[in-house]
Amino acid sequence: MSDDDWTDLQNDAIVADYFAMLADELAGRPYNKAAHNRALQKLTGRTKGSIEFKHQNVSAVLLGLGETWIRGYKPAFNFQTSLVDAVAHWLQNHQGWLARVPPAPAPGLAEPGLIWVGVAPTMRNAPPPKELEQMQAVARRFDVAARDERNRALGQAGEARVYQHERSILMGAGREDLAKRVEWVSRDRGDGAGFDISSFAPDGAQRLIEVKTTNGWERTPFHISRNELAVAEERRESWVLFRLYNFSRAPRAFELRPPLDAHLSLAPTTFQASFH
Repeated sequence: MSDDDWTDLQNDAIVADYFAMLADELAGRPYNKAAHNRALQKLTGRTKGSIEFKHQNVSAVLLGLGETWIRGYKPAFNFQTSLVDAVAHWLQNHQGWLARVPPAPAPGLAEPGLIWVGVAPTMRNAPPPKELEQMQAVARRFDVAARDERNRALGQAGEARVYQHERSILMGAGREDLAKRVEWVSRDRGDGAGFDISSFAPDGAQRLIEVKTTNGWERTPFHISRNELAVAEERRESWVLFRLYNFSRAPRAFELRPPLDAHLSLAPTTFQASFH
C-alpha cells in the first residue's frame, strides 16, 4: 500500500496496539515491539517504517492530550486529525485508563521518596518546543485541564504524594518539629482554603501549597480557581503552586510563585450568571 492517509480502521488498529504495549510498559511486563510491528504489517498492509512512524505520531497525540506515552517512540508531529480522533475514541471507551493513579505502597513498606523538583518551563533559558502550538490546540479541543480537574482520584493521590514529600524534606533537614505540623488542609478542612497543604521550609517559613497533578508532560494546561488566585495574591510570601506531572510513571514537579501571570496565560473559562 502507498503512503497515503491511514484509514479509520487502520488508525483504530494501531491505536489499540499502541495502548496494549503501553499498558505492558507501565506494568513492567516485557513486550516485543518487532512482533507487534509484524502483526500490524499483516493487518494494515503498511510497511515497518510507516508503522514505526505512526506509533511516534500516537506518542505526539498523547503528549497533547496530557497522557503518558511509550518511551521508545519519540513523539513525531504533523499527524492526521483522524488519528487524534482515534486516540480520543479509544480513551472514551476505556475510562479506567484516564482514572488510573500509581498504586499505593504495600503496608509496611517505606513511604515514597522525594519528588524531583526542577525549574519551571517558563524559567529556563530555552525556547518552548516548536510543536507547542499544535499540542495546545489538541489540549484545548479535548479540555485536558478540565479532565484532570474532574479526576478526584488523581488530584487526591497527587496531594498525598506532595504531603509525604514535604514531611520527608523536613525530616531530612532535622526539623521533625515542623514535619509534625504539616497539614493536608484540603482533606481535613475542605477545598475552600485556596491551597491544599500547609507546610514549612526548613527555616520555619510557611508554605501554602496548591497542588496541580497530571499524568501528562510539564506543559499540560490546568485549571485554577478564582479563590486560589485570590489567595495567591493575598498570601504572596507563602503561597506556592506545586505542578506535579508525569505522575503515573515517574512523578516530577516544578514550583511557581505569585504573580502567576508572569508565568502563565490565565484565561477565564466559566462565568457566574446572576439575574438583573
